[in-house]
Amino acid sequence: MPLNDTYNPYDHNRDAHGRNRDGVGANRAALVIHTIADIAAGFLGLWILLHLLEANQGNVFVGFVHGMADWLAGWSQDIFTMDTEGLRVFLNYGLPAVIYLLLGHGIAARIRRL
Repeated sequence: MPLNDTYNPYDHNRDAHGRNRDGVGANRAALVIHTIADIAAGFLGLWILLHLLEANQGNVFVGFVHGMADWLAGWSQDIFTMDTEGLRVFLNYGLPAVIYLLLGHGIAARIRRL
């Protein structure tokens, strides 16, 4: 056999069904989870920014971001009820953003170690 031939019938990185066990699937799953958490936190952070900068609520893009942020932070609405509107929005949407980042990155790190 030539020396540069990649065929190896006794490849120890393959299981009985021919699948690779080098962690590619785990890395891909971790990347997906990591990315979803980043996108969720990005929508929440963008809504906080748009609200604090008093963006036009009638704009389609602002409405879309607000709708996504409401859906993502629905479970945490009105945890903080204070008179200052900006601080209330910052805390009620910032808390889920931080939680999504911590959980998403933590789960992704755990999956990568498998």
